[in-house]
Amino acid sequence: MERKRAKMNTVKASTLVVIVFTAIFCATILYYAPVAGAQSRVTAIPGVNFTVSGSFMDNLKALAGKDVYINMRSGKTYQGFVKSVGDHLIHIEKIAGKEYFDALIRIEDISAIEVKFRDYK
Repeated sequence: MERKRAKMNTVKASTLVVIVFTAIFCATILYYAPVAGAQSRVTAIPGVNFTVSGSFMDNLKALAGKDVYINMRSGKTYQGFVKSVGDHLIHIEKIAGKEYFDALIRIEDISAIEVKFRDYK
């Protein structure tokens, strides 16, 4: 009977230790999560912007050297860096998933362009 009682006390003590450490862990997470979030902030990426009053071509030319997503009217999307923009074509290099390939895209087939404007610091 003594052995059974000692074993039950050991189990209760172990359970209590686990509960205390779990409570401390949860309190630590709840305390430090807002502090970590407060240290990072969203900042604008320099040199990246759209000019709404300008033409589509002007906006494309301003994105030379930038990483963009180009959405086609067909539904296909290309991600890569704008190498150059001509009168009717845009040259995209380092296409995502095909880093050793480039694409030459007709500008009239583009339906939208997505560009990363903000980043976490």
